[in-house]
Amino acid sequence: MTDAAVAVRGLTKVFPVPFHRQWSRRKPRDIDGQPEGVTSREASYQSVVAVRDLDLRIEPGEVYGLLGPNGSGKSTTLKIILGLVSPTRGQTEIFGRDSSLVESREAVGFLPENPYFYKYLTGEETLRFFGKLCGLSGARLRERADQLLELVGLTNARDRRLSTYSKGMLQRIGLAQALIHEPKLLVLDEPTAGVDPAGSRDIRNLIVDLKRRGITVLLSSHLLAQAQEICDRVGILADGVLVCEGRLEELIAIENQTELVLENASDALVDQIKTLATSSNAKLIARRRSTTTLERLFLDATSEGSNK
Repeated sequence: MTDAAVAVRGLTKVFPVPFHRQWSRRKPRDIDGQPEGVTSREASYQSVVAVRDLDLRIEPGEVYGLLGPNGSGKSTTLKIILGLVSPTRGQTEIFGRDSSLVESREAVGFLPENPYFYKYLTGEETLRFFGKLCGLSGARLRERADQLLELVGLTNARDRRLSTYSKGMLQRIGLAQALIHEPKLLVLDEPTAGVDPAGSRDIRNLIVDLKRRGITVLLSSHLLAQAQEICDRVGILADGVLVCEGRLEELIAIENQTELVLENASDALVDQIKTLATSSNAKLIARRRSTTTLERLFLDATSEGSNK
């Protein structure tokens, strides 16, 4: 059996969060010798469950969207998969390797929601910098930088400092740096956050192109219409719980409803469609289940998850 690009089993993450601080004034001759007037602070903690018993399996070559409202556990899940945060319990793997192992990340490219770049570097210098961090050098590094600048549409801006780049251009150079070492898995945290519609479209097209190249993409997003366009499967989180998961065409299908799309059909034919469609000259263009929208599914799923 082929290893999953990402496998998550029984993942739970609990954060201790300070919620109460008590100030007290010490007496003149306290046991620690502190003089009167010195204050001390005590913090109490409560536990916040960011992710609860999460199971995921993302297959090689697919685009998987992790969706959910703010505070649902999306970013925490991505950070645990990337080995940046330790789970309270559970296991995560990248192509069969424990994701806590450094070597598992050799196959991963990552673009955080708010990436930081050295603004005094040019686009080309940025890619060369990250390429060297990944062990590339010489002609191979120059070739890879050229390829990626062309892929993300920044060839003409290669010699401009990043301080002059727009938000959309910064996201595209971020995608390029995440791809510099030819990863098999690309993890994107809100890749179009703050990007205008044209830039958002460009990034969407890039993700579709990466899928055609066989790269697995795991992304979190709050732009549901965009996720509906590019994702093969989605998982919806609410309060750290996976409340809904599956292929989009299955999730947004309306049960027990079917659409018939006919060409050159008369009103009479429409009225008698059950008996006449197959014997008439009308052409059956498509037969499909009626669907809702991903936005409607998202709102219903997260509402149900919050009420559990």
